Amino acid sequence: MAELEIHAESEGQADPRGQKVGILAAVLAVGLAMVTIASHRAHTTGVLLRTEANDNWAHYQSQRIKLHNIELGEELITVLGSKSEAASHTLERYRGEKDRYERESKETQDEARKKEVEGDAVEQRALRYDFGEGLLEIALVLSSLYFISRKILFPVIGIIAGIAGAVIAFAGLVS
Repeated sequence: MAELEIHAESEGQADPRGQKVGILAAVLAVGLAMVTIASHRAHTTGVLLRTEANDNWAHYQSQRIKLHNIELGEELITVLGSKSEAASHTLERYRGEKDRYERESKETQDEARKKEVEGDAVEQRALRYDFGEGLLEIALVLSSLYFISRKILFPVIGIIAGIAGAVIAFAGLVS
């Protein structure tokens, strides 16, 4: 039986630069995963804050409708000219409810505006994460092109894009 001799070189021994580029790609992939998760979480938080703001605005509108109904009731009692004790009692009750709805609607309006501001801040942070994520993706692809072309230019540009992406994503973290 003839022996078949197979010569196999270990890729790592033949291309030590390739090992470094492989490690670079792995580090970029881990960074990309972290930034992607942060981006998704920020977008989810932004949606939740927008939903809370919308709920507060709907509640504000319902309070204002109730206030308007009370004002209408006051006007009807006044126009109809009822001077009875029941009408006086109802007008007094309406004034108390009117004050309460004025106060509560103002609080609800303030809370809705606060949630909108929080939502805007979170969306700005998510936008930074998105830009960082995009640059990290570009960095990973460019670094991987080394294995096809064996040109060091691709990982060098990948490192630059990766650093820029990490800086932008970090700006989202600290904002």
